[in-house]
Amino acid sequence: MKLKIRRYRWSDLDTILALHRVCLAQVGLVPGDGVYYDDDFPRVQEIYLACGGEFLVGEVDRRVVAMGGLKPIGAETAEICRLRVHPEQQRRGYGAAMLDALEARAVELGFHSVRGDTTLNQGAALALYERRGWRELSRTRVGDLTVIYGEKRLLPALAQDLR
Repeated sequence: MKLKIRRYRWSDLDTILALHRVCLAQVGLVPGDGVYYDDDFPRVQEIYLACGGEFLVGEVDRRVVAMGGLKPIGAETAEICRLRVHPEQQRRGYGAAMLDALEARAVELGFHSVRGDTTLNQGAALALYERRGWRELSRTRVGDLTVIYGEKRLLPALAQDLR
């Protein structure tokens, strides 16, 4: 089924929060582990949209199954956050489609690079980032978890077309 990507709406809040929770539970992340947090969800408009970023949701048959945010962290760099695909909808290319859409939006907004993080136990996310040209910047231990920080330099659309 085809994934339709659109901008977040306030009415999506409960759905994306539930999606976030089920996705993190799937990989063993839980409140109190040092990396799990969800306090930004009620403030999507403020944290992502109002400050020059983006928050996208992906729908299949009008059901939200994927999401991802783009949060400015400098004049030329944005952070990709909250990249999630419902466990029942994984392995269909939806995560790659969301990441591509967020990176394209970052270019449109004038960012030159994107950064993000994930944990070592999120193998599918690590593989996706690697396939899409991200490079590892560093690793750190947070409790029992290893957090991996990565970055990707973005090329303007014209430069990508010439490759």
